[in-house]
Amino acid sequence: MTDFFIKMKKVERSNYEGNNVIQTRTLTFEPYPYNEIELVIKKIKDNLSPDLLKKRKSLMYPSDLLTNKFYGHCYHSTQALYYLMDTDRLVPMSGKDYRGESHWWLQDENKIYDPTVNQYVDKGQIPPYNKGRKSKWYGWKQRPHQITLELMKRVLTNRLISDMIETH
Repeated sequence: MTDFFIKMKKVERSNYEGNNVIQTRTLTFEPYPYNEIELVIKKIKDNLSPDLLKKRKSLMYPSDLLTNKFYGHCYHSTQALYYLMDTDRLVPMSGKDYRGESHWWLQDENKIYDPTVNQYVDKGQIPPYNKGRKSKWYGWKQRPHQITLELMKRVLTNRLISDMIETH
């Protein structure tokens, strides 16, 4: 008899009132093996849509949304890729692009993984990889953004075990 084991991963985002946790959302899922990272990048690209940007306070160039499917999606796409993969080799990176806007991607030593690179390639521009620095996630306690969790759910499909919200 062979034991069947599914590796599980949890990503949590807590909401706070002062220093007290009042609610925690937990995604439990089967992460993707590192050798499937290109497949996951494709799934992320396929699941990007304008509704993911509705909660964004401001974009430097909102008119770009009309002509560039990938504009405005680099942060949550990169964060989702980071959490979806079963590896500890990926490092979040960011750098200022040709317009002075922050761009995000992941690196494994010299290998770059950028789900939204097309926002540059499609315009004949070069992404700011040469200006990149290791970066910490935005936000208090570097917690994953809600948009990231929503994108992860779209990509995970049947790999998602649960999406639980616990009130404290």
